[in-house]
Amino acid sequence: MNMAVNDNQLTPLQQLLELQRSAYLSMPAPSYQTRVDKLKKLKQALLDHSEQLVTALATDYGHRSSNDTMISDIMPCINNINYSLKNLKSWMKPNKRHAGLLLAPSSVTVHYQPLGVVGIIVPWNFPVMLAVGPLITAIAAGNRAMLKMSEFTPATNQVLISLLAGIFDQNEVAVVEGEADIAAQFSALPFDHLLFTGSTTVGRHVMRSAADNLTPVTLELGGKSPVVIAPDIDIPTAVERLIYGKCLNAGQICVAPDYILCPEDKVNEFISEYKKRFNKMYPDFASNPDYGNVINERQYSRLLAVIEDAKQKGADIHPAADYEIDANIRKLPTQLITATSDDMTVMQEEIFGPLLPIISYQNIDKAIGYINENERPLALYIMSFDSATQQRIIQHTHSGGVCINETVFHVAADDAPFGGIGPSGMGHYHGKEGFLTFSHAKTVLKSGKFNSGIFVHPPYGTKIQALLMKMFLR
Repeated sequence: MNMAVNDNQLTPLQQLLELQRSAYLSMPAPSYQTRVDKLKKLKQALLDHSEQLVTALATDYGHRSSNDTMISDIMPCINNINYSLKNLKSWMKPNKRHAGLLLAPSSVTVHYQPLGVVGIIVPWNFPVMLAVGPLITAIAAGNRAMLKMSEFTPATNQVLISLLAGIFDQNEVAVVEGEADIAAQFSALPFDHLLFTGSTTVGRHVMRSAADNLTPVTLELGGKSPVVIAPDIDIPTAVERLIYGKCLNAGQICVAPDYILCPEDKVNEFISEYKKRFNKMYPDFASNPDYGNVINERQYSRLLAVIEDAKQKGADIHPAADYEIDANIRKLPTQLITATSDDMTVMQEEIFGPLLPIISYQNIDKAIGYINENERPLALYIMSFDSATQQRIIQHTHSGGVCINETVFHVAADDAPFGGIGPSGMGHYHGKEGFLTFSHAKTVLKSGKFNSGIFVHPPYGTKIQALLMKMFLR
């Protein structure tokens, strides 16, 4: 049945999707050079607007370190583009596969075809990297894209809208703003692929909406990412390696260390060393420009409520800096938390902020057991120089990714996939895996004038069929 679509019956979001889909169908296989030109324009636009993006993010947060924004939002995008430009030609090349004796002399190749229109739902914590990063990969794969930005980063959204509108038509890349109702409408659109970055709770709703259209999804979620401090490593080194990952963006990172598993006889030393290191990194904390704010009052109040819940249930709170909490500026140093219990909110939900529970353990198997008793995290961090300990933890736990003697930096590895497992996510992007995620791997079998398939046609029971059966069933 052929049914015409009446544009007047479509919502603005549906009209935008139809605009992009129509444009894609008119050019379903953008050339290598077309994709390269788009990526180069995007790179230059990011460089030209970098100061505006830094200022906008500081506005949205009330205060955000300019270096944090450059290091964690803008530089990764530039590196991603450079990496994609270097590898795109090889990614696009059809991949030869073996046809096998039964299909000889036919050839088999796999062609990587753009999916069409990709939807990207962007969170507020790294709105540049988590908007432009997936967009880079979508463009490299030959797609068009619609981005739903967070309502909590309005200043940044405006800069990105201007930046992208300067190089792309609406039928190539479009930016959508709005609150939860618009986000729900967006996730219900019949995209050719939908990428969501955010909480596990919202991710379930996104996946449910996408299921109605059989839209494939990549979910980059979060969870409680542990740091295992093994008995062999000295505490000053362990703290030095993990503290940046907890303090960057005030801990508002999906892969930030969520809790520490520490040998029970080293907990006090850990607290002392963390405070020492924190104050060295952020002296005069109240006026220090290098430490950012919690994004808004809603998130700040949530974190204070989590602290209060832990106190009421018997936890001890150890602020990393002497600082009188001021709700007007939403600045909060790391709050180290001991004497935790499983009924505390801080141990039940992803923290996504500068709170850091410390759980003591007696031996490494107990630490591994604790991790495995809980949902699989997006990241797992191992502080150890003992290779046997490293391998034991890697082999006996599941997580989206692992860092050994580092935290968070695995996300910056352009030539490796990034993604969660179970409640921490589904699917991968970054690097070649991102290109594959936003492409359809189409198998093409090609036969020439000689028809080998005739040997398996009925009537059955011929001598050549008997020979083939012997060859393939031995």
